[in-house]
Amino acid sequence: MTDQPNQPHQPYDGYDPYGRQQPPQAWPGQGYQGYEDPHAAQQYTQQWQGQTWETQNHQAVSAQAPDPETAILTPQSPPPRRNPRPQGPADPAGAADGSGYGPATVGGNTRVTDAQRARAEGRSPIIEPGMQPAALTALLGLLLAGAAALGTYALLVPLIVLQAVTAAGWFRLNGMWPARQGIALGFAGALAADAALLVSDGSPAAILGTLGVWVLLALVLQLRSHADPDERMYGLMATVAASALAIVAGGYLAAAADAVTVGAVAVAVAVAARALPLPTPVSVVVSLLAAAGAGIAAGSVTGVGTSGALLGAGAAVCALIGHRVASYDYPSRFVHFTAGVALPLAAAAPAVYLLGRALA
Repeated sequence: MTDQPNQPHQPYDGYDPYGRQQPPQAWPGQGYQGYEDPHAAQQYTQQWQGQTWETQNHQAVSAQAPDPETAILTPQSPPPRRNPRPQGPADPAGAADGSGYGPATVGGNTRVTDAQRARAEGRSPIIEPGMQPAALTALLGLLLAGAAALGTYALLVPLIVLQAVTAAGWFRLNGMWPARQGIALGFAGALAADAALLVSDGSPAAILGTLGVWVLLALVLQLRSHADPDERMYGLMATVAASALAIVAGGYLAAAADAVTVGAVAVAVAVAARALPLPTPVSVVVSLLAAAGAGIAAGSVTGVGTSGALLGAGAAVCALIGHRVASYDYPSRFVHFTAGVALPLAAAAPAVYLLGRALA
């Protein structure tokens, strides 16, 4: 008889005053399993020693998830740093693919421009055209000066060459090559401005009118393009700028013949002096002084007189700005022999016209 008559009968397992013979506890998510052989208890004991609450709910401190980019890492080792390696030298016309960027690689290297690589290596991304383009600029300037002394139609021949090289050089300077449509449009605008100047007897309104019409025409053509909006905007800006520079170069036709002679000679001397191997500040000062001296010399031959110093210096300032633009952002050799040759003379045309009228 017992004090609990309703308690179900349990098999006798022997007297165990300390309660050590308890059935094994099941793990969370595991069913109850009894001991079928003497090794079962040892099996659960080994699992208790190998798995703890901490290891089930927390990752080990020394473990580290593998980086998906490397896939193999040792414990507690920092992830490897992947620095972009410099690409090889670009071709003479720019980068290898014509976009201004180095070739992409399967290793994940970034595409950097030659200018960015030059800055990263501590070099200047500004490369000036040099003596050979300067010699071509001087030659073209002397041709303009001599043709202006001969007459308007003689001046038209070197002027057309200047306008064509200006349009092509500006597109290549902006990394857009080939861009035959834009170059042709800019050059056509220059020819239209020249014709309007000849018909209007050198009226500056012909330049402004042609420029307005060509900006509208460039806008219409870009709106008909199927390129991306960013590319269309970039192409529109390049087309408008190339057309404007080529048209503005026609100011030599509107200026007085003596002013063209003095200004073109001054630009030729200024660019040649700027190409001398001197520090940049010294080279700029020498260039301006040489242009002023050339203006005095050319003014004494023509009817400008000593005022040619001011005319020559003003034309030289604009020419040096054009020279600096042609040196922008690691240009290619093709840029040097197009924009580097034409931009100094094209940029000086407004100064020649305005100063020539003011000093007349």
